[in-house]
Amino acid sequence: MNPPTLAALAAFPSLLEAHYAIIPQAYRHWAPRSWEGVPSEAFTAIEQLCHVRDIEIEGYHERFRRTLQEDNPTLASIDSEPLAIERGYGKADAAQVLAGFRIARARTMEIVSQLSEEQLARTAVFEGYGPLTMRSLIHYLCSHDQQHLAGLQWLLGKIDASRVGP
Repeated sequence: MNPPTLAALAAFPSLLEAHYAIIPQAYRHWAPRSWEGVPSEAFTAIEQLCHVRDIEIEGYHERFRRTLQEDNPTLASIDSEPLAIERGYGKADAAQVLAGFRIARARTMEIVSQLSEEQLARTAVFEGYGPLTMRSLIHYLCSHDQQHLAGLQWLLGKIDASRVGP
């Protein structure tokens, strides 16, 4: 796997924590009047953290396992909104979520940093994306990370704009 992608994946837990830390405490559960233009899922700051953790474990770890062990599996997409409601993302403890995510990302790095070219070329079909390779999945995970950093920045913009008035 290419070094820039691996470096971005490895750096993400610290970036996620830093981005969350700059959300004012009073706004960590805040939702804007409109989610129009949000570059990630329409989740509050704390919900973004929970989503990233759960998608890492239940989404990507499972997708990686199946792509490496099965012949051309069909990989399910996860409907995030019902999961957020069911698990009460809005009531989560950020420190626990971030700690859980760091553990999950360390496992991800163990998996993706040691793959052979043959393993990176293994194929699957990802619901909503179509045919792909293991390498594709790793790039999509990196893209997912970036979407959620953008989502937190977008929330910061909305927070600041909400202070301006109607």
